[in-house]
Amino acid sequence: MSSREDILQSIRRATHVKYEKPDLKPLEEHALTYPNVVEQFYFMMKQVGGEAVFLEEGQDINKLIRESYPDAKRIASNLEGITCATFNPDNVEDPADGKIGVAENGAVWIEQDVKQRALYFISEKLVILLDKGRIVDNMHEAYKRIHTGEYGFGTYISGPSKTADIEQALVMGAHGARDVMVIIK
Repeated sequence: MSSREDILQSIRRATHVKYEKPDLKPLEEHALTYPNVVEQFYFMMKQVGGEAVFLEEGQDINKLIRESYPDAKRIASNLEGITCATFNPDNVEDPADGKIGVAENGAVWIEQDVKQRALYFISEKLVILLDKGRIVDNMHEAYKRIHTGEYGFGTYISGPSKTADIEQALVMGAHGARDVMVIIK
């Protein structure tokens, strides 16, 4: 048994009162929906400080990435067809393909598809590829579709990392990527 399972078993043994799961159907019936989820996702990505671009038919994705980040010295990718990458992150001993986009908040579900999940958080600039057919209206729909894949980890990323102090001074890239671009194909 893994340490994760050991911890979960300990919690289960220590739980004395169990509660039934709430019925989420009423909430789902009133969840936000949009006439065009792709346009809403694009708008929300801009609202959260990220960037969304559409990959046009026949457009070279490697050229788009290079033009967007001309000063990039190291580009990590384990995706076939990303030839501008300078290294495969799976070959790194120490510490992006988006699976689902959410129009409601501009978030992208990232299932861990590289050995070192820290890559998603230590990158200065993060590029996520997202199929426009995988954009849903809201989080209710997104949670019905997610899974954690081979590595057992996934997370939502919505624009660049940001934090604000008590004086409301917004700092971008404080705890992760300073720049996030979603390429919608």
